[in-house]
Amino acid sequence: MDSDLKTKLLDMDIDELKRFIAEIGEPEYRAKQIMSWLIRGADISEMTNLPLRLRERLSEVAETGLPRIKRRLVSKLDGTVKYLFMLEDGQCVESVVMQYEHGRSICISTQAGCRMGCRFCASTLGGLVRNLRPYEILGQVIAAQRDCSRRIDSIVLMGIGEPLDNYDNVMRFLHLVGNPGGLNIGYRHISLSTCGLADKIERLSHEGYPVTLSVSLHAVCDKERDELMPVNKSYNLDRLLGTCANFFRTTGRRISFEFTLIAGKNDDSLHADRLAKLLKRYMRGAPFHVNLIPVNAVEGKAYKKSPRASQFRDELLRLGVNATVRRRLGSDINASCGQLRREYAGEIPT
Repeated sequence: MDSDLKTKLLDMDIDELKRFIAEIGEPEYRAKQIMSWLIRGADISEMTNLPLRLRERLSEVAETGLPRIKRRLVSKLDGTVKYLFMLEDGQCVESVVMQYEHGRSICISTQAGCRMGCRFCASTLGGLVRNLRPYEILGQVIAAQRDCSRRIDSIVLMGIGEPLDNYDNVMRFLHLVGNPGGLNIGYRHISLSTCGLADKIERLSHEGYPVTLSVSLHAVCDKERDELMPVNKSYNLDRLLGTCANFFRTTGRRISFEFTLIAGKNDDSLHADRLAKLLKRYMRGAPFHVNLIPVNAVEGKAYKKSPRASQFRDELLRLGVNATVRRRLGSDINASCGQLRREYAGEIPT
């Protein structure tokens, strides 16, 4: 059977897998056995507690849906692992596993390419090729976990692509990854980063998934944000920040605002003051956090890393804004997403 026509086992929760197993004439308890193998990243042929006839039957009509590791880079500085995963149609996406004091975190991709056009981002170069399906998003977590031989404790949807531009598939992924019969990773250990699709943020607030929302801001006025982020022309700062305030009122979840610092553009004391005033005005006492990110060098882009990250953070703290500078991991392997995929652009079909 053609791979596209086969059922992807990672696309099912435990109840759906039970129904699928019943449809091919097998007892329900086989579903739990299969799921225990799936979350370990095993292929059907490795599911040795299943009868050979069942493994053969499964292989005829189904496949796991796991991506293949095309390239794996390990940082000599901090052990960060960067993966280039190849999907079944030849598209490649990136994931990064990072070690923190609280455990291992993985940053995963939700699209092959991106159409948002943020000026400083490597992921958007070349535009959007296609959305990832739920099993392709989940498969990155499972494949990396198997390769590292250690449990992934938290997930960040901040790799290639805009998660809320692939809304339905990402919501389905959240259902699968938090399902008690599967990986069962708690939603409070999942962070979703968006460039600011205000209508989708509003939808997300009513989904019942208590994830952490990270909003890419990067500017303190519409004129500057229009230049950096084309999405601002559709959802300006007033619309976006008003929606963020409503998100907190609906969910009770603190929002993190990402602010990329670009040398000579948005990293001076005036911008720190304007950022603090802007967020305080809209969030109206609601808790929030500012995550400062020194811009990554991207080939073909003129933006340079700011030398004022610590000073900018201290200025925000003096103004009463909770702020930190993101620790840069895997700097020796270009661990920021989008750059490894570009190296293989000639091999990626369009």
